[in-house]
Amino acid sequence: MVVQPTTSPVVAQLAARVVAFQSSEVRPQVTGVIQRRLFTEGSIVRAGQPLYQIDPSLYRAQANQAAANVQSAQANQEAARVRADRFRPLAEAEAVSRQDYTDALATSRQASASVAQTRAALDLARTNLRFTTVPAPITGRIGRSLLTVGALASATQAEPLATIQQLDPIFVDMQQSASELLSLRRALASRDGVTPTRAQVRLQLEDGSDFGQVGSVEFSEVVVDQSTGTVTLRARFPNPNNLLLPGMFVQARFAQALNTRAFLVPQPAINRDPQGRATLFVVGAGNKAEQRNVTADRAVGQNWVVTAGLKPGDRVIVQGLADLRPGQPLRPVAANTPQRVRPPSPEQMKAQGKNGGGAGKSGGGG
Repeated sequence: MVVQPTTSPVVAQLAARVVAFQSSEVRPQVTGVIQRRLFTEGSIVRAGQPLYQIDPSLYRAQANQAAANVQSAQANQEAARVRADRFRPLAEAEAVSRQDYTDALATSRQASASVAQTRAALDLARTNLRFTTVPAPITGRIGRSLLTVGALASATQAEPLATIQQLDPIFVDMQQSASELLSLRRALASRDGVTPTRAQVRLQLEDGSDFGQVGSVEFSEVVVDQSTGTVTLRARFPNPNNLLLPGMFVQARFAQALNTRAFLVPQPAINRDPQGRATLFVVGAGNKAEQRNVTADRAVGQNWVVTAGLKPGDRVIVQGLADLRPGQPLRPVAANTPQRVRPPSPEQMKAQGKNGGGAGKSGGGG
């Protein structure tokens, strides 16, 4: 077979794990007894949807008290303002001392500051009252409730009330060794027939089936995991039926680049020596067999992808390799030439007959 360079994808098959697109823990921001749970476990909830109702009695009373304090401060502010306004013309007419007017003006300003403080306290009390209704922070599927009705929820508790995860779309985190990624980047930098391509990722599930949806690589981490020596690549997939679940292990396969100088050689043409090196035979000068060492690290279908050791126009021997030796004379025939089976000639038939008869006589004599 006369080989010519062709374009072949540089395919990576990596172990991967499914990760939720968004994950949020539902946590209480105030302390109180849970009165109601307002969702069904395992259902889809919307952002802002009420999930829990904490007893609001204490926080409602605090809000009412803060509102009363605002009214009291406003009354004091009004009295202090009127007193200061009355002292102004009297001070100008020297009917009262300047110090009395200064004290009245300071009291008015303190009353205004007191109003601002009580209003801030009212805002805080109303915020705490609003926090007694615990909403969903994101849209997604909610898991089981970790606290039941009647349990005490605390703003400082370690565990969340529940967890919400967005599953469509979904992320898949793939682990690639730093050495493989370094080799790829060097090949891309040298531009020796290797060009970048947009990676479309396909997944193989744990039961061996294909996921069916095609994803795309979003980004690559900029650090190497010190414990595993790998780099994390993240791909994004549509997950309309929620078939992929967070924590699931899958196999990801995608093309990281295109090699435009690769040769596709049928797998039977390549052998491996005891060291695992790939070798093949080509038709050399004078139609003699010539053995070559080649680089064939991966297969595509029924062919090995040879990236080194061949030149355009080389005639690779793909059949008749059983007893072939280097330097052996050949009569090369194109691989696509149809084989012709002819009936034996009369001389061949006569020779076969003699051989058969001789065997019979020999057997009789025995």
